[in-house]
Amino acid sequence: MEALLTSTAVVALAEIGDKTQLLAIVLATRFRKPMPIVAGIFAATIANHFLAALVGSQVAYILDGQWFRYAIAVSFIAMAAWTLVPDKLDDEDEKPARFGAFITTLIAFFLVEMGDKTQVATVALGARFHDVFAVTTGTTLGMMIANVPAVILGHEVLKYVPLKIVRTIAAVLFLVIGLWVLGQTAHWFGA
Repeated sequence: MEALLTSTAVVALAEIGDKTQLLAIVLATRFRKPMPIVAGIFAATIANHFLAALVGSQVAYILDGQWFRYAIAVSFIAMAAWTLVPDKLDDEDEKPARFGAFITTLIAFFLVEMGDKTQVATVALGARFHDVFAVTTGTTLGMMIANVPAVILGHEVLKYVPLKIVRTIAAVLFLVIGLWVLGQTAHWFGA
């Protein structure tokens, strides 16, 4: 349950103002069909985050040791700093869509999520919890919590959400998790 709840909270907060959330808003204003966009986000997130959680979990099993736990802790602390950097979406809305709302969203979200902070967080969460199903479920739920309102409300979300405050909260959450893992690692190995 801890893996599910932590994954949901971390990704929901990290996603606010992220380039994939901006992409959701762009797609919502372009297609004006929220359900295929939401379905595309859901499918792309499950595929992308399942692979990320699996990689994190498997790497953790292979590289299990004190230095790897320190690396996981440092990755969460680095995510805290990265979360404070605002994302910008390039001129995606200027390109014509070749496919419908669902396929366009599926492909765009899957590709844009590659190397994104929420994907990196999913890898770290997979390594931390060794539970691919719970982490994938939690990170997907977090993405949906952050992106469904963005799709439904479109550009209106940007007028009312204080992104700087939410980014700061997300950064503090990443920092706390990183420090907690660092403390646990030091405790486990008596450092």
